[in-house]
Amino acid sequence: MTLALDAAAQDLLFREARTANTFSDEPVSDEQVQAIYDLVKYGPTAFNQQPLRIVLVRSEEGRARLVQHMAEGNQAKTASAPLVAILAADNEFHEELPTQLPHFPQAKDVFFSERSVREASATLNGALQAAYFIIGVRAAGLAAGPMTGFNAEGINKEFFGDGEHSVLAVVNIGKPGEDAWFPRSPRLAYDEVVTTV
Repeated sequence: MTLALDAAAQDLLFREARTANTFSDEPVSDEQVQAIYDLVKYGPTAFNQQPLRIVLVRSEEGRARLVQHMAEGNQAKTASAPLVAILAADNEFHEELPTQLPHFPQAKDVFFSERSVREASATLNGALQAAYFIIGVRAAGLAAGPMTGFNAEGINKEFFGDGEHSVLAVVNIGKPGEDAWFPRSPRLAYDEVVTTV
């Protein structure tokens, strides 16, 4: 059986897409980021909760603030990427539910009145949205370098400071540079992953 998405799009989004480790100097525009968001915002989340929040790091000052919290092996690539996105979960996403889930506005209080429940849901659904964002970056013809090697507490304090957000990933974005790719790592086979009962 074939997929509805043509082979070129499959390659762009998955088969040929790689995590970039170096980037060219070509800038990433606000219009490109807006187009990425306007595509990926339609990805599903539980209760349409949309907890993902994005901080775009462009300035030298902002980059210096971020790089100090990155793991040593991620510092140089974060310092040199044309654009860096900090992807975080808003643990107070439930405040938006009455407008984002208009057929069930009481979900805000029925399901998400407890902070621990909100945090768990924001983390799961924010991670889903982060994955959609990475696919959107690829759909824009750009390379993404998502990373989780960082001091989360430091980034949370440095860029959010309100105790209401939790960083999920930092993503370097741009056109790939020289020697951008590590060799492709293996993937599990279908029958190693899928079980039918």
